[in-house]
Amino acid sequence: MAAGAPTEETTIVDGAQQVADAEPTADTAVVADQVASGDDGSGARPVEWAPADGAPRKKRRIGRWIAIGIGVLALGAGAASTVLIAPGTAIAGVPVGGMTVGAAAEAVSGHLSGMRITLTGSGSGTAVTGSDLGAHIDATRLAEQAFAQRPMWNITSWLGAPITGTIALDDRAADHALRAQVPSVYKDAADATVTFDKATGKYVTTPAKDGTGVDLARLTAAITRASEQGRSTVSFRAEATPVSAAITDKTAGDTTTRLNSLLSTIGFYVGSERTVPVDPATAASWITVTPDAGALTIKADQAAIQKAVAGLPAAVNRAPVNATSIVNSAGEVLQDVTGGVTGRQLGDVTGVAAAFAAQIGNGNGVYVLPVKDSPFATTSLLRKIDVNLSTEVLTVTENGNVVDSWEISSGREGFATHTGTFAVNWKLATQDMGNVDTSVAPYYFQPAVKWIMYFNGDEALHGVYWHDNWGTPMSHGCVGMPEYRAQWLFYWSPKGTEVTVHY
Repeated sequence: MAAGAPTEETTIVDGAQQVADAEPTADTAVVADQVASGDDGSGARPVEWAPADGAPRKKRRIGRWIAIGIGVLALGAGAASTVLIAPGTAIAGVPVGGMTVGAAAEAVSGHLSGMRITLTGSGSGTAVTGSDLGAHIDATRLAEQAFAQRPMWNITSWLGAPITGTIALDDRAADHALRAQVPSVYKDAADATVTFDKATGKYVTTPAKDGTGVDLARLTAAITRASEQGRSTVSFRAEATPVSAAITDKTAGDTTTRLNSLLSTIGFYVGSERTVPVDPATAASWITVTPDAGALTIKADQAAIQKAVAGLPAAVNRAPVNATSIVNSAGEVLQDVTGGVTGRQLGDVTGVAAAFAAQIGNGNGVYVLPVKDSPFATTSLLRKIDVNLSTEVLTVTENGNVVDSWEISSGREGFATHTGTFAVNWKLATQDMGNVDTSVAPYYFQPAVKWIMYFNGDEALHGVYWHDNWGTPMSHGCVGMPEYRAQWLFYWSPKGTEVTVHY
């Protein structure tokens, strides 16, 4: 390069001034004249440096870079308007106009955390911060709401009304911070409790006792007002305010009622039968009642229940017991001698303890066990009484087999016992027979006759104590026999037992 010729750096920084100071050459002399006249020969653009032939042309690059820079700024401003919140927007009293959603959320949260609350009254001279009280607001949601409703690019949304949100305190953090500052204000409340009374075998309730403390609802309202007014300080009078117990008498009473109802039915069931009852004291040893956010939670000890489950087979399993019934010839049951009992076998009890514990927690003490039934069989006894007037013998049979027989005394001549097939239709342990006035039919009177079974009108089977002439017709149509025989027959033969009288 010739001495005194402009360098690339000089050209970019100083422009035409450097051209004027450069040592003239054949090429630059023309340029200098053009610069001095403000004309490049075309009359179009003043004060531009034109390099000599063959030298790099820098002037147009400079123009392009300037244009690009202006375009970038314009594009940047337009892009920013799509991510920023409109000017004049405030959230909970905190200005957030021109901020991104994230920055707005941080500003709101930071303002709330840094708020200073000066305590007066019992707390005179002390202060806490919003952070100490666990003050919080859903700043992210509100910031997103602000941007969605009021983006910067929408000029009509500028300078809108303040956006409000719900400010809340962390009860535990606030309680800790305020107790440290104004301990005299606090007196702990006593929750209502539920306990098992062994003497009565029932759950009982101990009433709640209210305490005192700072009114957090009123304090929250004061912080909210201050924030919405754009203030970062609050003056609050800390004074004793009644504080209700978390567990109220009603909550404890309802829980007691629920538990006592559970105790009245608790046990392991087979169908609707409480096959294995659980006594109240044992059930209470399984159960714990725990406070939980103002409520009482009922829980049962699965391991303790498992011990009871281990003993279930011995209490539940049983063999079937067959039934025995007395029937007539038509198969109708006249009397159940032995009631049938269905056998049962306990099924798989894996998981029973866990399932029962969950049921008890929900207030249900009825656990239905998995059981397989074994049906019982029924034995039918066809019992009959046979009276043979030819031999004066009574015979009893069961399913065609002779059980016993003995001599009787049937109706004498003129009062012969009627023949036919009958059934016992009425039974009396004792009765006076005949008529006290023997001058009136049936012309006899027999007091305190025992073990009477009528089978045909006034004809009956009964005991006789006034003679022992067995094998000889003696009666007015009845079938008499020794009293001990009549007593046995009375209990052996239910109503409906067939009686056959024949020669």
